[in-house]
Amino acid sequence: MRALIERIDDSFLDAVNLVLGSSGRVVVSGIGKSGHIARKIASTLSSTGTPAYFLHPAEASHGDLGMITRHDVLIALSNSGESAELLAIVPMIKREGAKLIAITGDAASTLAKEADVHLDAGVAKEACPLNLAPTASTTAALALGDAFAVALLDARGFGPDDFARSHPGGALGRRLLTHVSDVMRTGDAIPSVPETASFAEAMLEMSRKSMGMTAVLDASGAVIGIFTDGDLRRALNRPLDIHTSPIADSMTRGPSTILPTKLAAEAVQIMESRKVNQLLVVDAGGKLVGALNMHDLFRAKVI
Repeated sequence: MRALIERIDDSFLDAVNLVLGSSGRVVVSGIGKSGHIARKIASTLSSTGTPAYFLHPAEASHGDLGMITRHDVLIALSNSGESAELLAIVPMIKREGAKLIAITGDAASTLAKEADVHLDAGVAKEACPLNLAPTASTTAALALGDAFAVALLDARGFGPDDFARSHPGGALGRRLLTHVSDVMRTGDAIPSVPETASFAEAMLEMSRKSMGMTAVLDASGAVIGIFTDGDLRRALNRPLDIHTSPIADSMTRGPSTILPTKLAAEAVQIMESRKVNQLLVVDAGGKLVGALNMHDLFRAKVI
């Protein structure tokens, strides 16, 4: 793979520009072990902003070649560059008007010569002690294919949000697509009391809503504080009348808050960095619109 670095030249750039200038899809093909690498490259391209699919060269000769149009780009993988199944479809590809990028280990091979762009993935020898089984050569082809996909990703300005949209079912997709508004508690499920409430009224609200805290609001509905289980334990260590003592004397002022439009992953970061288990959700004016705790984020599989 270190040897490949010296071969990232104008041909590599030409291949990237060929795909960027295409209005069709990328078709990746190969036979045998190269076919397995081709499938992975097609998958990586598709997940990073370049629509692609794998075409089995043997099936192509029996009708699947009809999937390729003149707007497409075919990437053909063959270490020898002489795979009969691939060479058999090259004339049809040319006749259709599609472009051909060849990834081979031999720049003098037939496939390399027929290609619009050739990428050299050659290796000095295979890792196999017999120098027969495709090992180092398949690794080199895969590395070159991944570099090609990442170069296209960068050229397209493909970002984390784009990546998440193509991976909605995975943990990464949940972290990048789930917003605070998707997981927060709203309406009557939000524990809150006015700043004029007594200590006892705040404890009752905490018990009813089962979040281990309650928000404390001013007359306009803006958050001015939070009363948590920790505040409760600290308050009970000093003399007070729970029925007459105002909650404002025991709450924590200036609590951590987050906007509903923020990613849920950002809520996790705030909770972990500030060592809190609950977070109040406020609008741009500071008014309470929701609440969430670690359990809500666990249920949403954000963490």
